[in-house]
Amino acid sequence: MKTIRLTTAQALVKFLVAQRILINGREEKLFPGVMAIFGHGNVTSLGVALDENRKDIKTYRGQNEQGMALAAVGFTKAKRRQQIMVASSSIGPGALNMVTAAGVAYVDRLPVLFLAGDTFVHRIPDPVLQQSENFSDPSMTVNDAFKPVVRYWDRIIAPEQLLHSLPHAVSTMLDPATCGPAFIGLPQDVQAESFDFPEVFFEKVVHTIVRPRADATELRNAVETLKSAKRPLIIAGGGVHYSLAEKELAEFATKHNIPVVETVAGKASLLASHNLNAGPVGVTGCESANNLAAQADVVLALGTRLQDFTTGSWTIFRNEQTKFIGVNTVRFDAIKHRSLPVVADVCVTLDEMTASLANWRGGDAWSKIAQQEIVGYHKYIDGVAKKDSSRLATYAQVVGVADRAAQPGDYALTAAGGFPGELNNGWRAKSLDSFDCEYGFSCMGYELSGAWGAKMAMPNREVISFVGDGSYMMMNSDIYSSVLYGHKLIVIVCDNGGYAVINRLQVNQGGVPFNNQIVDCDVQNLVYVDFVKHAESMGAIAETVNSIDDLETAFARARKSDRTHVIVIKISSSDWTEGGSFWEVGVPTTSHRKEVLKAGDEMREGKKQQRTGW
Repeated sequence: MKTIRLTTAQALVKFLVAQRILINGREEKLFPGVMAIFGHGNVTSLGVALDENRKDIKTYRGQNEQGMALAAVGFTKAKRRQQIMVASSSIGPGALNMVTAAGVAYVDRLPVLFLAGDTFVHRIPDPVLQQSENFSDPSMTVNDAFKPVVRYWDRIIAPEQLLHSLPHAVSTMLDPATCGPAFIGLPQDVQAESFDFPEVFFEKVVHTIVRPRADATELRNAVETLKSAKRPLIIAGGGVHYSLAEKELAEFATKHNIPVVETVAGKASLLASHNLNAGPVGVTGCESANNLAAQADVVLALGTRLQDFTTGSWTIFRNEQTKFIGVNTVRFDAIKHRSLPVVADVCVTLDEMTASLANWRGGDAWSKIAQQEIVGYHKYIDGVAKKDSSRLATYAQVVGVADRAAQPGDYALTAAGGFPGELNNGWRAKSLDSFDCEYGFSCMGYELSGAWGAKMAMPNREVISFVGDGSYMMMNSDIYSSVLYGHKLIVIVCDNGGYAVINRLQVNQGGVPFNNQIVDCDVQNLVYVDFVKHAESMGAIAETVNSIDDLETAFARARKSDRTHVIVIKISSSDWTEGGSFWEVGVPTTSHRKEVLKAGDEMREGKKQQRTGW
């Protein structure tokens, strides 16, 4: 067997370059780039190997390890899991900074390859710079912290281990049933060691993503259950996007006359104009979707893990007899809440189900109820998004500007805070796959880093980042990244003076405003940030607007800008889009405040609506 002598780091990079994937019949790079912040644990070996291969795999310099890894998440989300970014750091704080981003990828079932430096295997210099010593286990390092939030974890302690580890890491990330992040720890000494690797290990491999098909019995049971429905309902989750099943969903819903509601991850699976799209469901959803959920007798759950924000902490499905059909590549998700499982790819399953259903259709009376609800939803959103110059702007009005001005291909992106509920309702998709709200892990800071990654993935689409002042302060340095690399974003910063949505939760559950809005903190100097100057200092174009009318004209200017354009607007901290559902949170059962006790009573009353039939 022919061999080639390479260091561990060189072999790793050479292997990544050899991995390809078929996308729409075209052969593309599986790993198009590496996001890296170099330190002593990865610069002298991995950095050298990346430099040697810079023509075949691009290296991006991050500003913060968490930010660059979140950008990798945003990239693969925009690519719908068909390409994978690599995130690399040195050992110690750099590695630990990436753990939060690994948690996002893990919860959202998105593939990212994490490469972190590690301490010396031979341990002679111990303790080295940035090493955390575990008194009872000398083999443990900070990199063990990745274990709970990755699907595959390995530490390479000999070069030849790459022959086993790398193919398994790639397989794990590409398999729809195990899809998620993978971690490879790279001790400094092992990175630099050489080995005679078989040349065949570096031959080009062209991957395809498998589409598992349903077990015949599971499919038959699901079809028979759906045929028995009087009031069927489809929940479109993120799996619809990852299965590339938007066309099939529209055809299935239309042919079988079944209303569709969307989760946060599944939003833009159907066009908002589709006559069976009843809008977003759950806590950040709308009355139309939640009213239909309360009446449905059979729910076809497509590619969703049925998170509490989707189910209203299991209160919106009021009928204890409602049956669920869980179509998912992951059996863990497919069987939730006594669902009839169909462990399979969404796209092929819809085709197979429609063949078995033949000409069966849901009742016209039910679809007419859905259409009446849909009319009410759009009327409400039009109302709350309407311009009103007599008061401080609201989230809904800000979203309304982008919604009205949206062009095909525009991609709205946000994360935690007030925007998930507002965008989930107010962004009415004019094009498919036009929405990313990181609400699985609800990670503040994703709004800007994730947007950078999304634009990297979609250079010809307008990426619009909606970010609150709180998230902006947590992580903003990738505005600079987007300027450096020419990945132009439109960023709308809504300044409501702090963490307003949590302040809302605090007050609604009987508390007093405390430590959320800046004005309610025990600070010595009440100073507010000049976001425009800050963004300008990182090379962005930036401006403040004082009204919704001004925002409209600024948004048009931003669309024409040649680099990242930041628009800052002060908004109300107390006006919200309503229409969601009950959400269970912990409320004290003993308190000196009667408001807290009342909130506790209301919480316990709401819990009586929870679906408990397991």
